[in-house]
Amino acid sequence: MPKSFAHWVDQAETELALKPKGNAKADASAWTLLEGSRDFFPALCQAFAQAKTRIWLETYILNEHGGTQAVLQALAAAAQRGVQVRVVMDGYGTPQLGAQWQALWQASGVQWRTYKPLGLGGLWFPSRWRRLHRKLCVVDDDWAFCGGINLIDDMYDPIHQQELQHPRLDFSVRLTGDLVSSVARVMEELWWRMDMAEHLREREVGQAMERIRLRDWHRVWRKRVAHGLRTLVLRDNLSHRSDIVRAYLAAIGRAREEIWIANAFFMPSGRVRRALIHACRRGVKVRLLVQGRFEYALPYRATRHLYAPLLAAGVEIWEYHASYLHGKVAVVDERWVTVGSSNLDPLSLLLAREANVVSRLPQDAQSVKQALSAAMVSGAKPIAAQQHAQLSRWERTLDALTWLSVRFAVWITARRY
Repeated sequence: MPKSFAHWVDQAETELALKPKGNAKADASAWTLLEGSRDFFPALCQAFAQAKTRIWLETYILNEHGGTQAVLQALAAAAQRGVQVRVVMDGYGTPQLGAQWQALWQASGVQWRTYKPLGLGGLWFPSRWRRLHRKLCVVDDDWAFCGGINLIDDMYDPIHQQELQHPRLDFSVRLTGDLVSSVARVMEELWWRMDMAEHLREREVGQAMERIRLRDWHRVWRKRVAHGLRTLVLRDNLSHRSDIVRAYLAAIGRAREEIWIANAFFMPSGRVRRALIHACRRGVKVRLLVQGRFEYALPYRATRHLYAPLLAAGVEIWEYHASYLHGKVAVVDERWVTVGSSNLDPLSLLLAREANVVSRLPQDAQSVKQALSAAMVSGAKPIAAQQHAQLSRWERTLDALTWLSVRFAVWITARRY
């Protein structure tokens, strides 16, 4: 049976207290690592229960099975109290919200929108490949959430519509402090753009122009700066096309001891692969955690095509088999860490809206490294270069063709848009 809203709030009160304690100044900016929906959902539910003015949420997948229902109920309860509740979901990840939740949300006052619904032609048109993949949430001016966790129960497999034996591996962070305003600003900008698009789609040109006239452009386009040692890093199709990959390259280039990267879909550009190989050659320990149990064969095979040169250079590659790996995190020298929605693959880095948080605080890096280390010990297996070399010629050919097909699809999209 799905856990109730009240259950999640009670659990959150004891396990994930959100109210700052002790010295307010010392706790003015905080980072809490959340692993899977078992941490993420209770944290959301308690934040929603305490919300007074606004809840803005973006997700790629909104699946109504299991524990997600508590989050959906919490959103409706907040809206009924007069809190402004806005939800944006991706049109491919979430084709349609269920009728019962539409009725409840409409009656409660929840506002929701779909980002680029597929429409006629579906994915046959390259423009439809651009997705809203980021997972963000802001509650009042107090808390922000950023990571890779969708609104989907850890123990549910939507592909096969069955329960998993072990929870999906994924991460998010809960933030307080000045960085909350940065997250709110980018979410507000997307909502405004979707509002504009809706007016134009309905041929309401006058209303669209009025929205443009009333827009505070100075606020929209002002430079986004880091708050302390934590930064919100975006990928979009305007002014932040390469920010996330640049952050990765800069951290890899500065590495002196170790690099840990966990990616659900690891298909980086040649530049990133060369950076990892060069890091190995200067004595840096590089570990990759990638999918071993996969939901989609195409990205798994495309990733496997890249193993040989990385293994030859000394990169450790671990495949996660305990369950599905969905996390997108990295740690460098225990002094740099990122948690977010962006994989190192063409879809994330070239076609999707993404959001990562980067921190340069050792305590933040240590929390992620400990989680990755535990996952590798309990659920992953290392891939030896000799083992990979024993793949049949047919397997290697299929992997190579899959990789080429991915690159070709991206090339078509880049040329067209």
